[in-house]
Amino acid sequence: MNQAQYAITKATTLPDFLTKSEVATQLRRTSSGVDKLRARDASFPKPMKDGDKLRGRVYFVRSEIEEWVRGKLDARAA
Repeated sequence: MNQAQYAITKATTLPDFLTKSEVATQLRRTSSGVDKLRARDASFPKPMKDGDKLRGRVYFVRSEIEEWVRGKLDARAA
């Protein structure tokens, strides 16, 4: 695959999504702990909801969660 094909493939690739339970596992929290974190930290990534129903599953973009964690680690190190 040459660079032009790689750029086209990369541009059309969808981001990886995580469910709330997967985010909770990565952050070593419970599902309700993720909800509390979202409520108190305005910088926490916003989820995408699947459908219009109240109980619809929510998904987070993996790269946004990783960037948020890196930001917290960088702030701690400063």
